[in-house]
Amino acid sequence: MAEITASDIDQILREKLASLQTSVETREFGHVIQIGDGIARVNGLKSAMAGELLEFVAHDGTTVYGLAQNLEEDEVGAVLLGDYTLIKENDEVHTTGRVVEVPCGKSLLGRVVNPLGIPLDGKGPIEAEGYRPVEFRAPGVIERQPVHEPVQTGLIAIDAMIPIGRGQRELIIGDRQTGKTSIGIDTIINQKGKGMICIYVAIGQKASTVATVVEALESHGALDYTIIVSAPASTSAPLQYIAPMAGAAMGEYFMYNGEDGQPASATNPGRHVLCVYDDLSKQAVAYRQMSLTLRRPPGREAYPGDVFYLHSRLLERAVKLNDKNGAGSLTALPIIETQGGDVSAYIPTNVISITDGQIFLQQDLFMQGQRPAVNVGISVSRVGGSAQIKAMKQVAGTLRLDLAAYRELQAFSQFGSDLDKATQQQLSRGARMTELLKQGRYAAMDVEDQVVAIFAGDQGFLDGMPVSDTLRFRDDLVQYMHTVRKDLKDKIATEKQLTDQIKEELLEAITTFKQSFIIAKK
Repeated sequence: MAEITASDIDQILREKLASLQTSVETREFGHVIQIGDGIARVNGLKSAMAGELLEFVAHDGTTVYGLAQNLEEDEVGAVLLGDYTLIKENDEVHTTGRVVEVPCGKSLLGRVVNPLGIPLDGKGPIEAEGYRPVEFRAPGVIERQPVHEPVQTGLIAIDAMIPIGRGQRELIIGDRQTGKTSIGIDTIINQKGKGMICIYVAIGQKASTVATVVEALESHGALDYTIIVSAPASTSAPLQYIAPMAGAAMGEYFMYNGEDGQPASATNPGRHVLCVYDDLSKQAVAYRQMSLTLRRPPGREAYPGDVFYLHSRLLERAVKLNDKNGAGSLTALPIIETQGGDVSAYIPTNVISITDGQIFLQQDLFMQGQRPAVNVGISVSRVGGSAQIKAMKQVAGTLRLDLAAYRELQAFSQFGSDLDKATQQQLSRGARMTELLKQGRYAAMDVEDQVVAIFAGDQGFLDGMPVSDTLRFRDDLVQYMHTVRKDLKDKIATEKQLTDQIKEELLEAITTFKQSFIIAKK
């Protein structure tokens, strides 16, 4: 046996030390000193960051994640994102060095998930293509371009007078039970076949309401391109708080990446996303609950002082990117619920000031049977006009004026019976144009059909006809254009404007149809 010398041992030790690989992971440990109402106070976490993900380890080894919110001198106030009843005093807490992330990718399409991306529909696990932080910096001015592409809702009242463009933030505001959710759902259904990915975020809604939405989308074939993020009323305030931000993060994945999953660029276009936040009033209430429990100083209506910043940093993420960044877009349709039509309350005024216009729904219009119950007078779209096709611009300008004149005269005519012929004609025209704007749920119309319908009303084809026949006339005319005069409909779709020739052909076609319509009526 060969003798092992000291030099041999020295050489072996040097080789082992040279091949040794070491890595240091620094984790700070602390303990829960108080727990209650989903809020934990933790000491010992000196290096915790605001918004950092914290790991709470229960006595049985179960891990519950939390979100660091208050960074005080001696302790950290955190909100728990899981079952806080599992956590007790003295349980161990440690930092992760990460922020809250959600899974993203095509595998989420057609699924119902909670704000953390955990499936709620019983269809099995989700294989995520990537993860994105729920809080993300909104693109700067240089990375954007002006809104110039339409998002068709399929509703005449909105597409004609309050148009929405890709990358816009258009607020839907009104009292409860005025059809706010219906507008969001109708818009999602109308995106079928238009290459738009839709995200519906339900915040503080009844679970039955969310189930109804899922069923409606599924029955209309819209669930295939939609992600539903559900944080119903039964979930904790922290989950309701992060729900819209989680929805925005899932949408941003598609906007910032092309079809191949690679980062979007001039040669790899990003995709277009529509986010419906239903509704941000309940998110604000959840944030208020969290803040008061964390003992933050209350402001107006007991909301914390940074509730404006909460909504502004969310809605600023809606953007139309420039061509260099892939020209993708994220369109936001936030919903706000008012009390007794009071738009001057704290949260409504905040969100109105952040958004690019608002669709105001009125209770009395809804009760009168005007659905969608849009008050055209105070509803506005600040940037959507540039996203309308020229044909719609040609007919919609007259429509808004007609309705404005009608409402003014209607109020005036209630006090006098002796009206001149011109006034009577204006009232008659206005009543029929108002009737023309009525649409039921899930009854979206193509923009070409909308143009034809408004054109028919503007040219006086509805005059002298009973108001009750207006909707039947409109629907039958649309059907006539789809079957008998499909060539003319396709021409409007191609040209995207009403040329003199198209106008002549339209007048001829509607005249021919009206003759047959009157005969059929008899």
